[in-house]
Amino acid sequence: MANTSTTSTLWQSQLAGLKLISRGKVRDLYDAGDALLMVASDRLSAFDVVLPTPIPDKGRVLTQISLFWFEYLQPVVKNHLLTAKVAEFPAAVRGDADQLRGRAMLARKLEMLPVECIVRGYLSGSGWKEYQKSGTVCGIPLPAGLQESSKLPAPIFTPSTKAETGHDENISLEQAAALVGRKTAEQLRDLSVAVYRRAAEYAESRGIILADTKFEFGRLPGAGESGELILADEVLTPDSSRFWPRDKYQPGRAQDSYDKQYVRDYLEQIHWNKQAPGPELPAEVVAKTTEKYREAYRQLTGKPLPEE
Repeated sequence: MANTSTTSTLWQSQLAGLKLISRGKVRDLYDAGDALLMVASDRLSAFDVVLPTPIPDKGRVLTQISLFWFEYLQPVVKNHLLTAKVAEFPAAVRGDADQLRGRAMLARKLEMLPVECIVRGYLSGSGWKEYQKSGTVCGIPLPAGLQESSKLPAPIFTPSTKAETGHDENISLEQAAALVGRKTAEQLRDLSVAVYRRAAEYAESRGIILADTKFEFGRLPGAGESGELILADEVLTPDSSRFWPRDKYQPGRAQDSYDKQYVRDYLEQIHWNKQAPGPELPAEVVAKTTEKYREAYRQLTGKPLPEE
């Protein structure tokens, strides 16, 4: 598995000019002084295991969708983006343009809050499983008689912890308040729901249902609890959200989606034990998944994925 890039596929970035901070499941983070350089690779994880087969263009799609939403959401919330133009990146990495073009962003360094801010507008996934057992989602009571994929009466905020490895753990608002303070927890709730509502309304106009999503927020270093909350990391991408085609939506069943569900379904079919190392993906699964990601960008923005 080569650690090299082409115009469309990057398994792992190699930037000699900046210090590598970490490699996540998808993103490589580099120290750029008072900023971070975030490079979205084409790695794909499923069931918390990074698979050995990259998905061409995935990292570019994630970055370009995030850039679209950062701009669209500016009236609601500030974000960490400084620039996504390689010519404005640190001089030490401009020679690595082939690795960076379209898939990297220079971002402000923030003090990140230790809470994943999840907003659910529809009943799906783990929420549906819990509802069937107890009539609740993350402990929040819901009306009786809802079906799988039902629209909720109102969006709900269901925070979770951030796990360095393995699964995040759902927590209550009170538990979130114990981590970040009551005022901050309530600000995270209100801001997350406001961002979700604005994004969901726009997505609906583009023929997409935003079923649920997760956000991450931080503050400028030293700002303390009075500091403004700033939207960070990726935002409203197929990796952090459930996007459903509106014209195929039908409550009472699982929905088609613009994400890696196609890969998850394949892995279930081959009865993989969900332990590392993951299996190689066949070419047709890779091609279909790439198209799902590209289609998400086209459907949201009305434009083809930029080649630069």
